[in-house]
Amino acid sequence: MKTLGFVALLMLWLGAMPARAEVWLENLTWTELRDAVGQGSTTVIIPIGGVEQSGPHLALGKHNARVKFLADKIATQLGHTLVAPVVAYVPEGNIEPPTAHMKFPGTLTITDDTFIQMLMQTANSLKHAGFTHVVLIGDHGSYQKDLTIAASKLNAAWGGKAKAFAALGYYAIAQSQYVAALEAQGFNQNEIGTHAALADTSLELAAAPSMVRADKLKDPGSAQPENGVYGGNPSRSSAALGQKGIDLIVAGTVAEINTFRGGP
Repeated sequence: MKTLGFVALLMLWLGAMPARAEVWLENLTWTELRDAVGQGSTTVIIPIGGVEQSGPHLALGKHNARVKFLADKIATQLGHTLVAPVVAYVPEGNIEPPTAHMKFPGTLTITDDTFIQMLMQTANSLKHAGFTHVVLIGDHGSYQKDLTIAASKLNAAWGGKAKAFAALGYYAIAQSQYVAALEAQGFNQNEIGTHAALADTSLELAAAPSMVRADKLKDPGSAQPENGVYGGNPSRSSAALGQKGIDLIVAGTVAEINTFRGGP
């Protein structure tokens, strides 16, 4: 009886909690989207990931999973903000001869021009749907300049009828404030690294742990450039360390977007 009473109380409590507003555009019907925009949800985030090698211990879709997790949190904190589907196809280097991550199987690449055009056409579709503030956030470093180019071209074409913004702080925070926070914890660059090392892997453990192969983290031979791990060692990565980066990225990006759209 006591158990039944507890369950009943729990159900009443859950029923009293406000339902979480849906932020993902693809989960809405067209009428729900129309109504959301009409009620003030006129900001939309285009989250951009990528498919690339990240060593033996991180799945190829690392960036896609992470930017999806973070975009959800950012949109929820902003309010009146929706999120478009994750852009998974991005510039990753040349195919012939292979450069950058294209030297490893599984990495997918498109040209910068194609990427910029894809972003612009996506943004134009969103403007057509009634969004007045279109925000680009990218989880990968190589295309950050392309986000600025796309936003600049869109603003020139739109003439103030809508605004586009490349929120570069999203990525910059991971490379600066987050690294500083790890250094304050006693880690150095020999562990933090630049790609698939401690910083990168810890962020993924906090955002999308299923993308991390725990059995490979402790393999001392895998943390080498020839295996796709650059500048550091992921062996002491943890979700707790990654959460520090998650908190910094979300807070900083929310502030940046609020400034762009003129206040909270």
